[in-house]
Order: sequence, then structure tokens, then C-alpha cells
Amino acid sequence: MTRRILSAAAIVTFAWTAFLVADANHPTGTRGVLLIDKVGGQIRFVDPVTYKERAAFKVATNPHDFALTADRKTAYVPLYGDGIYGRNPNPGHEVVIVDMDAQKIVGTIDTAPYRAPHGIQIDASGTVYVSSDLDRKLLVIDPKTRKVTQAIDTEGTTHWIGILPNGSKIYATNKNDGPFISVIDLKTHKMTGKIPVPGGTQGIAVSPDGKRVVVMASAEPTALVIDPATDTIVDRITLANQKGGGYKVYYSPDGKYLLTMNLGSSGINIFDAANLHGEQHTVTVGKDPMGFGFSADGKTVLVANHGDGTVSVVDLTTKKESSRFQAGTGIETLTYY
Repeated sequence: MTRRILSAAAIVTFAWTAFLVADANHPTGTRGVLLIDKVGGQIRFVDPVTYKERAAFKVATNPHDFALTADRKTAYVPLYGDGIYGRNPNPGHEVVIVDMDAQKIVGTIDTAPYRAPHGIQIDASGTVYVSSDLDRKLLVIDPKTRKVTQAIDTEGTTHWIGILPNGSKIYATNKNDGPFISVIDLKTHKMTGKIPVPGGTQGIAVSPDGKRVVVMASAEPTALVIDPATDTIVDRITLANQKGGGYKVYYSPDGKYLLTMNLGSSGINIFDAANLHGEQHTVTVGKDPMGFGFSADGKTVLVANHGDGTVSVVDLTTKKESSRFQAGTGIETLTYY
């Protein structure tokens, strides 16, 4: 009997571990909320229920994105520089390592000579990948040595990246200098293809099951759907009630929803991920939304309103904003953990 009980416990532990690893780039949780305050140059933590701030600390230069380890105990936060894309006169060259329990920086990875680290992802082994848009590279970082082990050419000013759950490929978007999405083979560590997109691309999201990659078109309010089996665009979704180019896109961790936001718009679009041509729900939030964070129960999404220093709390069941709270100066990305 004891042996059977232990086996059942082992199965539960294995299943939970497998879930965390598979979901490393679609984080959620109940311990807290991590917020990357780009405008304020700070990393912040708030309570996941009351949204009251627990901790905040300044970093050397403006952070934009993050990646969490599968156990949610460590965050990697690239320091981009004191500017924005196309106007970053003092680019950063560091990725800070944050202890999520202690809520403090415990290390730094120097990416020099590569500058302006930005979009970041992590694979099942813990290897970290970060874009260097000024140097047109995808950097490979060993988390144990805290060193850049390889710099892969992307042939464009790669800003955002998305990794397949099986760790076989990364897709890299290029804003306005490369009319294509770069496809990087992670076995050979080489760029193996280009997916043409006239007008350039912005945000990217990989579905939790790895069957689809969705990219936002810069020049129009359109989401492009890519089949990673063929690396071709298989669908184009017009974003309802939007006029400006596409900006960011996220899948919910359970794969149920796809959410998008557009440049110059205070409206976000919510899709049924299983039916992208179905009804779109447009929800008005704060100024210049830039990031989404999903609750563990799948009922709530937090929206970072970069333009006014607030975060909107949106009910995914009713598709309505239920409240809004002040958080920092201008949050770009955030997550429950």
C-alpha cells in the first residue's frame, strides 16, 4: 500500500513539474504579481489579490521584458537602455537576475559587446535567449555560468522573440528594417528561414501547445497566424475596431484565449483561441496598453497601461474592465507568478 501511495505522489509531482516546464513562457501563479516598470526604470511586486505594492527597486537603465524559470523562483530582466526602439542613445548590456521570493537582484549577466537586450524567452533546460536589436543577434545565455555562449545572426533588428515549447525553434520579429520574421533552428543555432511580412512585425505569441505562432503586423491591424510545421502564414485575422498597426499579442496559459493590442489604441481585443474568426470582444482599458498577465484560475487578465501608470483588471468571463489601480510610472510587461 505504501509503495502505491508513493507512486501516486511521484506521478503527481512529475505531472506538476512537466506542466511548469511546458508552461515556462506562459507564466501564472498565486504568489504575487511581477511588473516591469519601463518608464520608471524599476522592477515592482504587488499582492495578487489586493494589488498593493509589496516591493520595488531601481535598476541601472530601463527594463522592458522578462522571463521566469519554470519554478517561478527566478526572473531574468534585460536592461534595454535609456531610450526606445530607434532612439536608444545609451543602450544597455545587462540582464539582471531577480530572486522572486527575496524580491531583489541576486546577479547580473553582461551581454557586452552585444547591446540593447530586449525580448527574452527560456527553454525547458533553463537556457535563456534574448534579442540584441542593435546588433541584430539572438543571444544564447547559459544560466549556470551566466555567460553569453553564442550570438546568432537574425538579419534584422530583432525586438521580440517566441520559442516553441519543444525548444526546437525561435521566431524573431523585426520591426521596420526587415520585412520578414526570422526563423532560428535551436539545434544548429542558425537562422534557417524567413517568413515574408511586408511592412514589418511587432509582438509575437506561441500557443501553449506549440501548434500556432501569432505575429502582429506593423503596418495594419492584422494578426498573422503561422504554422510552425511549415513556417508559412496560414491565416490573417483583421482586428476588429482597430485602426493602427498591430502591437502585442498573448495567449493565456491555458490556451483558451488570445489577446491583442494595437498602437495608439486604448482598446484590447479578446478572442476565443479555438475560433479566431469568431466574435471579438473589444474592451476599453487605460492609455497605451502594452502587456498582459493572466491569473491562475483563468478568470482575470491584468493589462499594463504604459501610457498612464495604471493597470486594468479585466474579467475574462464578462469581457469587461472591473477595476483599475495605480502601479509605477509606465509598466510594459507583467505577470502573475
